[in-house]
Amino acid sequence: MSDVRVIIKRDSDEREERVVTTGTTAGELFDGDRAVVAARVAGQLKDLAYAVADGDEVEPVEITSKDGLDILRHSTAHVMAQAVQELFPEAKLGIGPPIKDGFYYDFDVEKPFHPDDLKRIEKKMQEIQKRGQRFSRRVVTDEAAREELAAEPYKLELIGLKGSAGDAAEGASAEVGAGELTIYDNIDAKTDELCWKDLCRGPHLPTTRNIPAFKLMRSAGAYWRGSEKNPMLQRIYGTAWPTREELKAHLDFLVEAEKRDHRKLGSELDLFSIPEALGSGLAVFHPKGGIIRREMENYSRLRHQDAGYEFVNTPHISKEELFVTSGHLPNYGEAMFPPLEFDGQNYRLKAMNCPMHNLIFDARGRSYRELPMRLFEFGTVYRYEKSGVVHGLTRARGFTQDDSHIYCTKEQMAGELDSLLTFVLDLLRDYGLSEFELELSTRDDSPKFIGEDEEWEEATDALRQAAEKQGLPLVPDPGGAAYYGPKISVQVRDAIGRSWQMSTIQVDFQQPKRFELEYTSADGSKQRPVMIHRALFGSIERFFAVLLEHYAGAFPVWLAPVQATGIPIGDAHVSYLQDFAAEAKAKGLRVEVDASSDRMQKKIRNAQKNKVPFMIIVGDDDVAAGAVSFRYRDGSQKNGVPRELALQEIVDAVERRVQV
Repeated sequence: MSDVRVIIKRDSDEREERVVTTGTTAGELFDGDRAVVAARVAGQLKDLAYAVADGDEVEPVEITSKDGLDILRHSTAHVMAQAVQELFPEAKLGIGPPIKDGFYYDFDVEKPFHPDDLKRIEKKMQEIQKRGQRFSRRVVTDEAAREELAAEPYKLELIGLKGSAGDAAEGASAEVGAGELTIYDNIDAKTDELCWKDLCRGPHLPTTRNIPAFKLMRSAGAYWRGSEKNPMLQRIYGTAWPTREELKAHLDFLVEAEKRDHRKLGSELDLFSIPEALGSGLAVFHPKGGIIRREMENYSRLRHQDAGYEFVNTPHISKEELFVTSGHLPNYGEAMFPPLEFDGQNYRLKAMNCPMHNLIFDARGRSYRELPMRLFEFGTVYRYEKSGVVHGLTRARGFTQDDSHIYCTKEQMAGELDSLLTFVLDLLRDYGLSEFELELSTRDDSPKFIGEDEEWEEATDALRQAAEKQGLPLVPDPGGAAYYGPKISVQVRDAIGRSWQMSTIQVDFQQPKRFELEYTSADGSKQRPVMIHRALFGSIERFFAVLLEHYAGAFPVWLAPVQATGIPIGDAHVSYLQDFAAEAKAKGLRVEVDASSDRMQKKIRNAQKNKVPFMIIVGDDDVAAGAVSFRYRDGSQKNGVPRELALQEIVDAVERRVQV
């Protein structure tokens, strides 16, 4: 038996050359290291059963790595699908990919899954896991795959989409790609009998025993391949982790996240609703939510005014041709609402503000002396989001962007990007967010991107240099750019560690060309401006939701809809508190007095439930001393505070935008 030479790469610096016999598997190279669940060979992920070849560079993939977690979760999805088909033999298989923190699998079944069904499925999964079935890969021809999977209509459809399945359906790339088709068999550890099989690209864990900890979470309806024209399937979501401790920590995290769900808090705190009569993804803000939104917008307006922005307004509807000129309709049309036809022309609901801002720039001749021109608008836009992705305020169909477009010379571009990114981060900090990561989205080989390579390189370099000056982590995102230019996204980490995409900054050489925008330079020649797109909040609604979950509804005083609630110990103290509230309102504070017939303790509980920052409690001693007593959110109390000092404490908390 001949020998082969392989190089084992432990990290970027450590390389070990090893001579092994022909037929040695990747798993044998890392024998004894239970953390290794797969291997990367020449950049491709492989099962540990892969037989190494001469000259291979083999890198271990540990279960705790991103790829390792995906493999763990994809393997668990297979076990779940096997369990479903053992319990529900009529179930037809859809797609079952790994996702963030878990996995799902779609099934065509006669009726939706019940929570009791999920318990049965999870129990069956545990049985399969304990059997230690081997995941075994084999290559098949298209014809053989069709023959083997003749009873699985959705798999047959994926085979027909081979090479384009990744574009045709979310998660389909886990099943088929442009290369050879493969089927993974689940083989009984004792008898070598086939237990189950699935069309899949892999890789997978060596056996089902390598799945340490999992749990099924919920089921929901999902259209096949994400299209409302296709059958409604039943999707089961689950999660899987390298240890039971990590699974428990994740489940605890989900409990906390559920408490903070902005949809739940929005209803409990009477902030907003999404009425069925309006339609999915269309929210209305109630008076208290309107106060928070107004404060968010007002502070943003002041900061933009100080930074030299000019405020504009544009309509909600436009002739369709405008979005053809901008390139949005041919490149972004699926996200726009269908046309409205009248006066013999097609009109569209506005899905973005930038084309209309271009018309403002082009309304008259522009001089270099006017640049940089910074236009700003709270512009409401409408996106045709599919029903399956609409989610409260974070993914809506109608929302308002704090949208800015800066027109500048190429010489000004670097300085504008530098100051703009600093402005964005400082403003986000003012709202109480402090942990940031930057993402640089660039073009790939997709034909959707327009413009010359040199323009993209120049724009990308300018964004990269501006990002690097901030001293924050910078993560590459190949292929994530807008069709017209690269962008920087600000990723924000909230109070419980979740990452949210917030602000975006995009450099655009294309729209100024498409709209033939020009300015007169110092030498009298006509030049093309650079256009910088910037949405700081992303949208008011989304930012509102992020802050609501970040603070768990307990907003800092300056944003709180009710900043203080007066609670009288007895009826005789109501008028005293009403006088105090009038003084507070004269200073611009939002103070209410609970003069209801409820007992004092009930009033305190109500204020706590409504997450009011300050409770102002008054009894006989306070009235006699011309004072009030503070009770804070955490239950602590400060008694006998003179009225003027009490008012100043609230004013100070508002002005410094601090949490109490």
